[in-house]
Amino acid sequence: MFRFANPEYLYLLFLLPVLIAGFIFLKIQKGKAAQKLGDLRLVKRLMPELSLKRSYLKFWLVFAICVLGIIVVARPQFGTKVEKVERKGIELVIAIDVSNSMLARDVNPDRLSKAKQILTRIVDERKNDKVAIVVFAGESYVQLPMTTDIQSAKIFLDNINTSLVPVQGTVIGSAINMAMNSFTSDKEVDKSIILITDGEDHEDNGVQMAQQAGAAGIQINVVGIGTPEGSPVPSSPNSNDMKKDNEGNVVVSKLNEEMCKQIAQAGKGMYVRADNSNNALKSLQAELDKLQKKNVDGVSYSEYDEKFQFFAWCMLVLLIIEVCIFDKKNKIFRGIRLFK
Repeated sequence: MFRFANPEYLYLLFLLPVLIAGFIFLKIQKGKAAQKLGDLRLVKRLMPELSLKRSYLKFWLVFAICVLGIIVVARPQFGTKVEKVERKGIELVIAIDVSNSMLARDVNPDRLSKAKQILTRIVDERKNDKVAIVVFAGESYVQLPMTTDIQSAKIFLDNINTSLVPVQGTVIGSAINMAMNSFTSDKEVDKSIILITDGEDHEDNGVQMAQQAGAAGIQINVVGIGTPEGSPVPSSPNSNDMKKDNEGNVVVSKLNEEMCKQIAQAGKGMYVRADNSNNALKSLQAELDKLQKKNVDGVSYSEYDEKFQFFAWCMLVLLIIEVCIFDKKNKIFRGIRLFK
């Protein structure tokens, strides 16, 4: 398994385009300055030691050195020792609504972003559990099968958006059914579904499916996202244009708390409403902690080998080459035309 020990340093790569832009700007300014002296061909004859191509080579060497330097400080590593880890936990399926109504901004910053924040914090606390992710709108899909890899679960959660399900709508019953089928056949471990939605059920069978889950011993906890007063639905993420119906009226999405409560009751779980406090999160964690835990086998890398040395040596070689290349041609080697 490959990883970076300090992945936060990789954000420095976003500064590299600024370096390129600065180099281009300086070259343009130097070109304008040279034109003021006269014809460029005449200037080159007057300064035969000057090599324009050397400056390009030196820049790209510096650019490569910067890239390698960032990789070095990020510390690439390869897992070398695999060991079987036994944990006591539950099986947890997260079912998250990704319909367009989740773009409404009656919670900060919007419903979907708030839902992802809550779920990421829940997953952070469930390090010993198995986790699966189901996304749903007009259809439902398994985004991540049941796994003990919590880091992968967090990555999948972070990448969730409304474009994952092309068919619009909200089919809560289908999502619950998909979540039920995502559990393993192990009957000794307790199972729970966290359903996070605004409660707009276009299939109208969510309560029925929740009853089936409850009868099968699968607990359903519902997190309501939004407000009963509702909010206009943006036409797309980060857009200020709002969706309108066929009559030209702005579409307003409201949290259906009654539906959420009915599903939670049928699924023998609890309903909490997401807000800007941590109360909902604490209540949900406490409810999950009540469930029966069982040994859950998992695979973990316990030792990692540092691999930054290779990149450090490459950086050193390029640095030596860059230092040895001068902007002007050496009088002794002027006849050697490596650079025109």
